[in-house]
Amino acid sequence: MSRAELFDPLFGADTVAAAVSDRAWLTALLDVEAALARAQASVGVLEPRYAQAIDAAARKLAGTLDPEQLGREAVAGGNPVIPLVRHLRAQCPEVPGDAVHRGATSQDIIDSALMLIARRSGSHIQADLAAAADAAATLARTHRDTAMAARTLGQQALPTTFGALAAGWCAALDRARRGLTTALSGLPVQFGGAAGTLAAQFPDGLAVADALAAELGLARQGVPWHTDRVHIGELAAALGVAAGAAGKVATDIIALSATELGEVREDSPGGSSAMPHKRNAVAAITARAAARRVPGLVATALGAMDHELQRAAGPWHAEWETITDLLRLTGGTAHRLAHSLTGLHVHPDAMARNLSRTGGLLLAERVTTALAAHTDNARDIVTAAATAEDPDLAADPRITEHLSPAEVRELLDPTTYLGHAPDIVDRVLATRGPQGQQ
Repeated sequence: MSRAELFDPLFGADTVAAAVSDRAWLTALLDVEAALARAQASVGVLEPRYAQAIDAAARKLAGTLDPEQLGREAVAGGNPVIPLVRHLRAQCPEVPGDAVHRGATSQDIIDSALMLIARRSGSHIQADLAAAADAAATLARTHRDTAMAARTLGQQALPTTFGALAAGWCAALDRARRGLTTALSGLPVQFGGAAGTLAAQFPDGLAVADALAAELGLARQGVPWHTDRVHIGELAAALGVAAGAAGKVATDIIALSATELGEVREDSPGGSSAMPHKRNAVAAITARAAARRVPGLVATALGAMDHELQRAAGPWHAEWETITDLLRLTGGTAHRLAHSLTGLHVHPDAMARNLSRTGGLLLAERVTTALAAHTDNARDIVTAAATAEDPDLAADPRITEHLSPAEVRELLDPTTYLGHAPDIVDRVLATRGPQGQQ
């Protein structure tokens, strides 16, 4: 059993695993080689029968060649394309050797394959981010007016609504998904030849590159980008933002599901091997765990952008597994969060109970504002009353000298001090499209 088989389901990556697996990499590499031959045939620099033979050989190898074997063979040359081309040539002996991989360099094939893998796995990530955002939107709509305590720096602050919290989740997830969609849609083909000049394909190199992009469904490259890694950096950053947005939601769910709060509960909480009473928010916990591993990988990808001259020695190689792992972990984060949110149970009674724990002290700000119309010492008076051994603002004579107990109790009612929390829900939901997506 591989590590992926043991941990991918736990951390949610099983849905995206097939799209980032070693087999997926091998298939993508061969897809690029086959597409290159078809593109060259369409431009007229390769006989169509050769392109057809290369295409058929690539399809066969995708199902029969062992990725582990290819990995061992790749050691000598430093990348898997070198032995892959040997296998491809052997698989179609009727094709002249120079017709296979014509005009390309290993980086062309690997970079284009990575773009394919990102596109293919990215569709899973986008779908799970959309599902999570939709679930958050449903929670926001349902609990638009459900009062709860907002918490800052770990302490109760002012009243808000659970709907406003969920609306914030929804807005962040939608924005992160849009950023990822932009990054994925712009991923270009790579075709520059040995040193980025397309000399071996002159004068047809640029036409072949554009035809290759069309064959693979990737964006046109404009110019070769062998050592211009902005596309990789943008992809890594978008994945990092998506994982971060999802991780924040997971963190909130974990906090709100704590025994002392009990304001939310996952549909299928996990147990403990030692403590029968435990009901852990496992989906949120594993989403958060996957998200925690992402920033380091983003840093690696951004730190490896300094490719020297026309081919990098090391920084390029560092990207392959880094981006693959980024896709796997971000996919897992999004998938586990979607699972958590779509089955989340909200407990308004617990929210109301927690709101009343301070006896209205979380609305001391409101009392201070009302008292300030009568005295310049309003803040000092309310602070002293709120920090007394047994605080009761409605009974403190320093306050009731100016405000009646009934007025103070009304000011301390959390349901009448929600500000624009319900309006925030309305605004977020109004910005979403007819199918729930922005």
